[in-house]
Amino acid sequence: PAFLRFQRDYYQVYCLALAADWLQGPYLYKLYQHYRFLEGQIAIIYVCGFASSVLFGLVSTSLVDWLGRKKSCILFSLTYSVCCLTKLSWDYFVLVVGRILGGLSTALLFSAFEAWYIHEHVERYDFPAEWIPATFSRAAFWNNVIAVGAGVVANFFAEWLGLGPVAPFMVSIPLLMLTGIFAMKNWDENYGKKRALSKTCMDGLKCLLSDRRVLLLGTIQALFESVIYIFIFLWTPVLDPHGPPLGIVFSSFMAASMVGSSLYRIAISKRYHLQPI
Repeated sequence: PAFLRFQRDYYQVYCLALAADWLQGPYLYKLYQHYRFLEGQIAIIYVCGFASSVLFGLVSTSLVDWLGRKKSCILFSLTYSVCCLTKLSWDYFVLVVGRILGGLSTALLFSAFEAWYIHEHVERYDFPAEWIPATFSRAAFWNNVIAVGAGVVANFFAEWLGLGPVAPFMVSIPLLMLTGIFAMKNWDENYGKKRALSKTCMDGLKCLLSDRRVLLLGTIQALFESVIYIFIFLWTPVLDPHGPPLGIVFSSFMAASMVGSSLYRIAISKRYHLQPI
Protein backbone atom coordinates (compact mmCIF):
# COMPACT_ATOMS: atom_id res chain seq x y z
CA PRO A 1 0.00 0.00 0.00
CA ALA A 2 2.81 2.45 0.80
CA PHE A 3 4.39 1.84 -2.60
CA LEU A 4 1.07 2.22 -4.39
CA ARG A 5 0.44 5.52 -2.60
CA PHE A 6 3.89 6.68 -3.60
CA GLN A 7 3.25 5.71 -7.22
CA ARG A 8 -0.11 7.46 -7.16
CA ASP A 9 1.45 10.70 -5.93
CA TYR A 10 3.98 10.50 -8.76
CA TYR A 11 1.48 9.63 -11.48
CA GLN A 12 -0.90 12.35 -10.33
CA VAL A 13 1.65 15.05 -11.03
CA TYR A 14 3.46 13.49 -13.98
CA CYS A 15 0.32 12.59 -15.94
CA LEU A 16 -1.05 16.11 -15.59
CA ALA A 17 2.24 17.45 -16.93
CA LEU A 18 2.12 15.03 -19.86
CA ALA A 19 -1.48 15.93 -20.65
CA ALA A 20 -0.63 19.63 -20.72
CA ASP A 21 2.32 18.91 -23.00
CA TRP A 22 0.44 16.71 -25.47
CA LEU A 23 -2.48 19.14 -25.74
CA GLN A 24 -0.14 21.61 -27.42
CA GLY A 25 0.93 19.24 -30.17
CA PRO A 26 -1.90 19.14 -32.72
CA TYR A 27 -2.43 22.85 -33.37
CA LEU A 28 0.97 24.51 -32.97
CA TYR A 29 1.69 24.95 -36.68
CA LYS A 30 -1.95 25.77 -37.34
CA LEU A 31 -1.79 28.56 -34.77
CA TYR A 32 1.18 30.23 -36.45
CA GLN A 33 -0.55 29.78 -39.80
CA HIS A 34 -3.67 31.35 -38.33
CA TYR A 35 -1.56 34.38 -37.38
CA ARG A 36 -0.62 34.74 -41.08
CA PHE A 37 3.05 33.87 -40.73
CA LEU A 38 4.87 32.45 -43.74
CA GLU A 39 6.28 28.93 -43.76
CA GLY A 40 9.84 30.24 -43.46
CA GLN A 41 8.92 32.34 -40.44
CA ILE A 42 7.20 29.39 -38.82
CA ALA A 43 10.26 27.24 -39.48
CA ILE A 44 12.43 29.74 -37.60
CA ILE A 45 10.09 29.57 -34.60
CA TYR A 46 10.28 25.78 -34.65
CA VAL A 47 14.08 25.85 -34.91
CA CYS A 48 14.26 28.21 -31.93
CA GLY A 49 12.18 25.76 -29.94
CA PHE A 50 14.24 22.73 -30.92
CA ALA A 51 17.53 24.56 -30.33
CA SER A 52 16.30 25.75 -26.96
CA SER A 53 15.40 22.21 -25.98
CA VAL A 54 18.87 20.98 -26.97
CA LEU A 55 20.73 23.76 -25.17
CA PHE A 56 18.66 23.59 -22.01
CA GLY A 57 18.88 19.81 -22.17
CA LEU A 58 22.64 20.10 -21.72
CA VAL A 59 22.27 22.03 -18.48
CA SER A 60 18.95 20.70 -17.22
CA THR A 61 20.45 17.87 -15.16
CA SER A 62 22.84 20.20 -13.36
CA LEU A 63 20.11 22.81 -12.95
CA VAL A 64 17.66 20.29 -11.52
CA ASP A 65 20.25 18.88 -9.11
CA TRP A 66 21.19 22.37 -7.93
CA LEU A 67 17.71 23.88 -7.73
CA GLY A 68 15.97 20.77 -6.40
CA ARG A 69 13.77 18.31 -8.26
CA LYS A 70 10.50 19.46 -6.70
CA LYS A 71 11.26 23.13 -7.36
CA SER A 72 12.24 22.24 -10.92
CA CYS A 73 8.87 20.58 -11.50
CA ILE A 74 7.13 23.67 -10.16
CA LEU A 75 9.36 25.81 -12.39
CA PHE A 76 8.26 23.63 -15.32
CA SER A 77 4.61 24.38 -14.61
CA LEU A 78 5.33 28.12 -14.48
CA THR A 79 7.51 28.38 -17.58
CA TYR A 80 5.17 26.21 -19.64
CA SER A 81 2.19 28.28 -18.52
CA VAL A 82 3.94 31.45 -19.68
CA CYS A 83 4.79 29.65 -22.93
CA CYS A 84 1.09 28.94 -23.45
CA LEU A 85 0.13 32.53 -22.65
CA THR A 86 2.49 33.83 -25.33
CA LYS A 87 0.33 32.01 -27.89
CA LEU A 88 -2.29 34.73 -27.40
CA SER A 89 0.07 37.25 -28.98
CA TRP A 90 0.34 37.96 -32.69
CA ASP A 91 3.82 39.43 -32.16
CA TYR A 92 6.53 37.34 -33.80
CA PHE A 93 9.18 38.06 -31.16
CA VAL A 94 6.81 37.10 -28.34
CA LEU A 95 6.05 33.81 -30.08
CA VAL A 96 9.77 33.08 -30.48
CA VAL A 97 10.30 33.74 -26.78
CA GLY A 98 7.40 31.41 -26.09
CA ARG A 99 9.03 28.62 -28.06
CA ILE A 100 12.30 29.14 -26.19
CA LEU A 101 10.40 28.80 -22.92
CA GLY A 102 8.79 25.70 -24.38
CA GLY A 103 12.25 24.24 -24.99
CA LEU A 104 13.23 24.91 -21.39
CA SER A 105 10.00 23.35 -20.18
CA THR A 106 10.52 20.25 -22.31
CA ALA A 107 14.02 19.82 -20.91
CA LEU A 108 12.64 20.04 -17.37
CA LEU A 109 9.78 17.65 -18.14
CA PHE A 110 12.15 14.91 -19.26
CA SER A 111 14.67 15.34 -16.45
CA ALA A 112 13.17 16.66 -13.22
CA PHE A 113 10.20 14.33 -12.78
CA GLU A 114 12.04 11.04 -13.26
CA ALA A 115 15.01 12.26 -11.20
CA TRP A 116 12.66 13.14 -8.35
CA TYR A 117 10.99 9.73 -8.49
CA ILE A 118 14.21 7.71 -8.56
CA HIS A 119 15.67 9.58 -5.59
CA GLU A 120 12.50 9.20 -3.52
CA HIS A 121 12.10 5.54 -4.49
CA VAL A 122 15.63 4.55 -3.51
CA GLU A 123 16.83 7.08 -0.96
CA ARG A 124 13.78 8.12 1.02
CA TYR A 125 11.49 5.09 0.89
CA ASP A 126 14.15 2.42 0.32
CA PHE A 127 11.95 0.45 -2.05
CA PRO A 128 13.71 -2.22 -4.15
CA ALA A 129 15.40 -0.70 -7.19
CA GLU A 130 13.94 -3.55 -9.27
CA TRP A 131 10.52 -1.92 -8.93
CA ILE A 132 11.57 1.27 -10.75
CA PRO A 133 11.15 -0.14 -14.30
CA ALA A 134 7.59 -1.19 -13.46
CA THR A 135 6.70 2.38 -12.54
CA PHE A 136 8.26 3.86 -15.66
CA SER A 137 6.74 1.17 -17.87
CA ARG A 138 3.29 2.03 -16.59
CA ALA A 139 4.06 5.73 -16.99
CA ALA A 140 5.04 5.10 -20.62
CA PHE A 141 1.76 3.29 -21.23
CA TRP A 142 -0.27 6.13 -19.75
CA ASN A 143 1.82 8.61 -21.70
CA ASN A 144 0.59 6.99 -24.92
CA VAL A 145 -3.00 6.87 -23.72
CA ILE A 146 -2.87 10.52 -22.65
CA ALA A 147 -1.38 11.52 -26.01
CA VAL A 148 -4.26 9.87 -27.87
CA GLY A 149 -6.82 11.49 -25.60
CA ALA A 150 -5.13 14.89 -25.80
CA GLY A 151 -5.57 14.97 -29.56
CA VAL A 152 -9.30 14.37 -29.20
CA VAL A 153 -9.63 17.00 -26.47
CA ALA A 154 -7.64 19.54 -28.50
CA ASN A 155 -9.85 18.85 -31.50
CA PHE A 156 -12.97 19.29 -29.35
CA PHE A 157 -11.98 22.76 -28.17
CA ALA A 158 -10.34 24.00 -31.36
CA GLU A 159 -12.77 22.72 -33.98
CA TRP A 160 -15.94 21.24 -32.52
CA LEU A 161 -16.46 24.22 -30.21
CA GLY A 162 -14.98 26.56 -32.80
CA LEU A 163 -12.61 28.26 -30.35
CA GLY A 164 -9.69 28.21 -32.77
CA PRO A 165 -6.17 26.81 -32.63
CA VAL A 166 -5.19 28.79 -29.52
CA ALA A 167 -7.81 27.01 -27.39
CA PRO A 168 -5.77 23.85 -26.58
CA PHE A 169 -2.96 26.01 -25.23
CA MET A 170 -5.35 27.79 -22.89
CA VAL A 171 -6.76 24.44 -21.75
CA SER A 172 -3.21 23.36 -20.90
CA ILE A 173 -2.71 26.17 -18.39
CA PRO A 174 -5.07 24.84 -15.66
CA LEU A 175 -3.43 21.42 -15.99
CA LEU A 176 -0.01 23.00 -15.57
CA MET A 177 -1.19 24.92 -12.53
CA LEU A 178 -2.51 21.70 -11.00
CA THR A 179 0.83 20.05 -11.76
CA GLY A 180 2.65 22.70 -9.75
CA ILE A 181 0.10 22.71 -6.93
CA PHE A 182 0.11 18.92 -6.48
CA ALA A 183 3.91 18.81 -6.61
CA MET A 184 4.11 21.58 -4.03
CA LYS A 185 1.55 19.91 -1.78
CA ASN A 186 2.37 16.20 -2.05
CA TRP A 187 6.06 15.95 -2.91
CA ASP A 188 9.11 16.34 -0.70
CA GLU A 189 12.16 18.14 -1.99
CA ASN A 190 15.31 16.29 -2.95
CA TYR A 191 18.60 17.29 -4.52
CA GLY A 192 21.25 15.61 -6.61
CA LYS A 193 25.00 15.76 -6.31
CA LYS A 194 26.19 19.22 -7.21
CA ARG A 195 28.70 18.93 -10.03
CA ALA A 196 30.26 21.57 -12.23
CA LEU A 197 28.52 21.85 -15.58
CA SER A 198 31.84 21.70 -17.42
CA LYS A 199 32.73 18.43 -15.67
CA THR A 200 29.33 16.93 -16.50
CA CYS A 201 29.71 17.85 -20.18
CA MET A 202 33.30 16.59 -20.32
CA ASP A 203 32.33 13.27 -18.71
CA GLY A 204 29.58 12.85 -21.26
CA LEU A 205 31.92 13.70 -24.12
CA LYS A 206 34.54 11.23 -22.86
CA CYS A 207 31.91 8.50 -22.63
CA LEU A 208 30.76 9.31 -26.16
CA LEU A 209 34.23 9.20 -27.67
CA SER A 210 35.65 6.31 -25.68
CA ASP A 211 33.02 3.76 -26.65
CA ARG A 212 32.27 3.24 -30.33
CA ARG A 213 28.90 1.68 -29.52
CA VAL A 214 27.79 4.74 -27.58
CA LEU A 215 28.86 7.01 -30.45
CA LEU A 216 27.04 4.84 -32.98
CA LEU A 217 23.90 4.72 -30.85
CA GLY A 218 24.00 8.49 -30.40
CA THR A 219 24.40 9.02 -34.14
CA ILE A 220 21.47 6.75 -34.95
CA GLN A 221 19.33 8.44 -32.31
CA ALA A 222 20.24 11.89 -33.67
CA LEU A 223 19.34 10.87 -37.22
CA PHE A 224 16.06 9.36 -36.05
CA GLU A 225 15.17 12.47 -34.06
CA SER A 226 15.98 14.62 -37.10
CA VAL A 227 13.46 12.69 -39.17
CA ILE A 228 10.87 12.97 -36.41
CA TYR A 229 11.36 16.74 -36.13
CA ILE A 230 10.98 17.14 -39.89
CA PHE A 231 7.78 15.11 -39.71
CA ILE A 232 6.50 17.22 -36.80
CA PHE A 233 7.04 20.36 -38.83
CA LEU A 234 5.58 19.10 -42.11
CA TRP A 235 2.55 17.02 -41.24
CA THR A 236 0.20 19.95 -40.64
CA PRO A 237 0.94 21.98 -43.82
CA VAL A 238 0.81 18.78 -45.89
CA LEU A 239 -2.54 17.56 -44.54
CA ASP A 240 -4.31 20.80 -43.62
CA PRO A 241 -5.26 21.78 -47.21
CA HIS A 242 -7.41 18.65 -47.32
CA GLY A 243 -9.34 19.79 -44.24
CA PRO A 244 -8.91 16.88 -41.82
CA PRO A 245 -9.56 17.38 -38.09
CA LEU A 246 -5.99 17.91 -36.95
CA GLY A 247 -6.60 16.74 -33.40
CA ILE A 248 -8.00 13.43 -34.60
CA VAL A 249 -5.10 13.02 -37.03
CA PHE A 250 -2.71 13.65 -34.14
CA SER A 251 -4.51 11.05 -32.03
CA SER A 252 -4.19 8.57 -34.89
CA PHE A 253 -0.43 9.15 -35.01
CA MET A 254 -0.18 8.59 -31.27
CA ALA A 255 -2.34 5.48 -31.42
CA ALA A 256 -0.10 4.06 -34.16
CA SER A 257 2.93 4.81 -31.98
CA MET A 258 1.30 3.01 -29.05
CA VAL A 259 0.55 -0.02 -31.24
CA GLY A 260 4.16 -0.06 -32.43
CA SER A 261 5.45 0.01 -28.85
CA SER A 262 3.11 -2.81 -27.88
CA LEU A 263 4.19 -4.93 -30.85
CA TYR A 264 7.82 -4.39 -29.91
CA ARG A 265 7.21 -5.51 -26.32
CA ILE A 266 5.38 -8.59 -27.59
CA ALA A 267 8.14 -9.38 -30.08
CA ILE A 268 10.90 -9.37 -27.45
CA SER A 269 8.82 -11.23 -24.86
CA LYS A 270 9.78 -14.72 -23.73
CA ARG A 271 7.10 -16.19 -25.95
CA TYR A 272 8.65 -15.01 -29.24
CA HIS A 273 12.29 -14.41 -28.27
CA LEU A 274 12.84 -11.84 -31.01
CA GLN A 275 15.83 -9.82 -29.85
CA PRO A 276 17.40 -6.71 -31.39
CA ILE A 277 20.55 -7.45 -33.37
